[in-house]
Amino acid sequence: MSQKNETTILVLSILITVGLIAGGFWWFTKKSGINLNTINSGSTKTPQTESEHPSGNITSVQDVPTGLFNYGGSTSWAPIRLVVDPAIQAARPEFRLRYVEPSNASPGSGTGIQSLIDGQLDFAQSSRPVLDQELSRAQQRGFTLKEIPVAIDGLAIAVNPKLNIQGLTIDQLKSIYTGKINNWSQVGGPNIPIKPYSRRIADGGTVELFVQDILGGQPFSSNVEFISTTTQALQKLAGSPGSIYYASAPEVIPQCSIKALPLGRTQGQYIAPYQEPSVLPSQCPGKRNKLNIEAFQSGKYPITRNLFVVVKQNGQTQQQAGVAYANLLLTEQGQELISQAGFVKIR
Repeated sequence: MSQKNETTILVLSILITVGLIAGGFWWFTKKSGINLNTINSGSTKTPQTESEHPSGNITSVQDVPTGLFNYGGSTSWAPIRLVVDPAIQAARPEFRLRYVEPSNASPGSGTGIQSLIDGQLDFAQSSRPVLDQELSRAQQRGFTLKEIPVAIDGLAIAVNPKLNIQGLTIDQLKSIYTGKINNWSQVGGPNIPIKPYSRRIADGGTVELFVQDILGGQPFSSNVEFISTTTQALQKLAGSPGSIYYASAPEVIPQCSIKALPLGRTQGQYIAPYQEPSVLPSQCPGKRNKLNIEAFQSGKYPITRNLFVVVKQNGQTQQQAGVAYANLLLTEQGQELISQAGFVKIR
């Protein structure tokens, strides 16, 4: 064979070999799902941290610890616990959750955060931001607290369904609970004495938020009657035409025995916390009122707030558990479940 023919055969052999190798590599990457652009750019995926926002399903969250973890806190979180936590347990059985109520106090944001500081909880659920004094107590124990917002909520004002009134301004609401207004005729309603109800300040973040943001730190009027639970208050409202109460919107909006009042920052400029047209009591429970999601997300509704997972930043398993729980709620699936629980997605 001539030297020219040998050279030609050698070149063809090399080309065929390179083609086979390239084709095999292309087939392998297609099968394995490897992104060639990622390989070529030299980028790598780092483990998920609390600063990253997880996406996708609950099963996709990384760094979820194994074990039994105690949590508790805000009563406003109750609908989320009912809907979201069973889904977490089903998808992540290694991450076992146990809700714990305080033994010598009413459950709430404040008692939950205090129990977290005292080491009785691994993470806490709060309907208000962490207070400076709570941060100080945590630092005295050698760690810090971090609040991670996971949902949007608002306060709804509940009255008897027969009360004929268009709405209230925030100033009028303040005057009712501080005792300056004591009859519905003073705010455009019928001549009926107003009977305000509230839970006690120590009972949770909802009351603390109301006192701070609505009452401006002023004390409740002596006319305010304190009750233990929202269920108890709604029962009183159903039987009393002059009663008024406030609570987390998902606890109020779907109820059949009461109605939620539109609120405004100025007279006549009222925003309903429910989707219009409202569902009449006679149509309930076949139909139920639903949250005005757009007004909550945009801030048009005047009393909105975030719900937080409060994490103990001590570099131990408790911190990992709190961050994992927040990340599970911030997934697309977690946010959908929060929406199903009656709250507004934060993402």
